[in-house]
Amino acid sequence: MNKVSIKETQNPTILKFEFQDFITQNESFEFKNIDEAKTSPLAQQLFYLPFVKTIYISGNFIAIEKYSIVEWDDVKDAVVEQMETFVNNGGTIITIDENKTKKQPVTVYGETTPNPAALKFVVSKMLTKNAIEFKNIDQTGASPLAKELFKFPYVKEIFIDENYISVTKYEINEWQEITLELRSFIKQYIENGGTVLDENFIQAVTATEDTKAKEFDNLDVTSQQIINILEEYVKPAVQADGGNIAFDSYNEADKTVKVILQGACSGCPSSTFTLKSGIENMLKSMLNDEGIKVEAVNA
Repeated sequence: MNKVSIKETQNPTILKFEFQDFITQNESFEFKNIDEAKTSPLAQQLFYLPFVKTIYISGNFIAIEKYSIVEWDDVKDAVVEQMETFVNNGGTIITIDENKTKKQPVTVYGETTPNPAALKFVVSKMLTKNAIEFKNIDQTGASPLAKELFKFPYVKEIFIDENYISVTKYEINEWQEITLELRSFIKQYIENGGTVLDENFIQAVTATEDTKAKEFDNLDVTSQQIINILEEYVKPAVQADGGNIAFDSYNEADKTVKVILQGACSGCPSSTFTLKSGIENMLKSMLNDEGIKVEAVNA
């Protein structure tokens, strides 16, 4: 006996109707009308209800967006009854296309970082060789995945590097409320062949890396030493925490090293401590100069 429960969403016109089990594996569907819903007999039946505007099917739920002619309180119980009756009578929710190529399953798990506002979602495949940070949805031209993630109201910033996606959240939600939703979304998105980072962007970054390499040759010896120390000793540890550190500049006059913090490290309460007690002390020791100071440009 299938039971359907109702869950409200951030959008008052959309309600989620959750099933006890998954109703579609690793795929998401969106239907705007009865013709588009040919692969879903249940969706087609739901479109006979005059207030149904759009139907989304994903994971263990069906979400319905309504027209304003009715209020959800007046019709939601009838929708639940219709869904339960349909499924318990053996109706098909989604017709599976056997000819479709088998998806490549991936594993995604959440990993804590020193920053309580950031969580690292580690994926069982390489995503990019070039770290990239997104502060808002307008910056996501290079990453369709980041663009989709910003549609979750609690997502504040996104950082993608190697095999993980670091998400920084607003305070409105606790991690235990949203981790499963984010993890499931990232997993399904990647398994469905969604683009994490656009290849054209990666080529542009590679060109930037080449420029940086040429600029490196023009830097003073101390700056070159600092970059090498950051790359070899600091960056691996910072990346393990879901972040990144990049050299910005070195001022020989006051011996100040400026760095850029990204991902989980950006805005992390412990980042100042890490800069001062960790990185600064390391540079003082390895460069044999007690006058070195380290500051984050974006701290």
